[in-house]
Amino acid sequence: MLRLLWGDFVGLIYPRLCLACQEPLVTGENHLCTGCRAELPYTDFHLLPPDQNPLGRRFWGKLPVRHTLSYLRFVRHGRVQHLLHELKYQGQRDVGTALGQLYGAELHAAGIAADFDLIVPVPLHPKKLAKRGFNQAAAFATGLSDGLKLPANNTALRRTTNTKTQTKKNRAQRWENVATVFEVENAIDIVGRRILVVDDVLTTGATLEACGAVLLAAGAVEVSIATIACADR
Repeated sequence: MLRLLWGDFVGLIYPRLCLACQEPLVTGENHLCTGCRAELPYTDFHLLPPDQNPLGRRFWGKLPVRHTLSYLRFVRHGRVQHLLHELKYQGQRDVGTALGQLYGAELHAAGIAADFDLIVPVPLHPKKLAKRGFNQAAAFATGLSDGLKLPANNTALRRTTNTKTQTKKNRAQRWENVATVFEVENAIDIVGRRILVVDDVLTTGATLEACGAVLLAAGAVEVSIATIACADR
């Protein structure tokens, strides 16, 4: 009883806020309020057969991908954009971890966890990592690891070149920007494994395609993709 009362008292002074709308959370809510949980634009692509998933078409003829998964649809000026802004630019790594846990639990319940052996996030260049303080894709990978009950290796891939932002580039420019900037750190971690490559947003897929190609060349037997959100190209 005392612990509950103390928690209520602390909540009055330092209220826990919904990561999406910034309204105070009530008892029983974690990370996202009930309203946002109900209204976020979920894709539910994991419920479709892989050959009927529209996201998979972005990689046709470019990279053999088993699953192409994205938790949410990116809607400009909506809750998802706010979540991603908090994650990438406001240092709120809990956003990535929480969304990863939620999505991982859904994928696990759907039986998809059995299709992966290892989760690998898209890496940041060391200079950008030092500036930002953390890798948003790695935060998402940590949450997915918890929800899927699978290991994540946040150092399996290395970014060798500090590329310019992909924003406002077309697909050809995005591919040219990232085509040769990734390396596998240690092939023994990759050989013979089915890899789930993860990032924050899927747009053209150029970055994820580059990572997947490097992993397959290093001996991965299969590559799948998961992101927090997917945007229209």
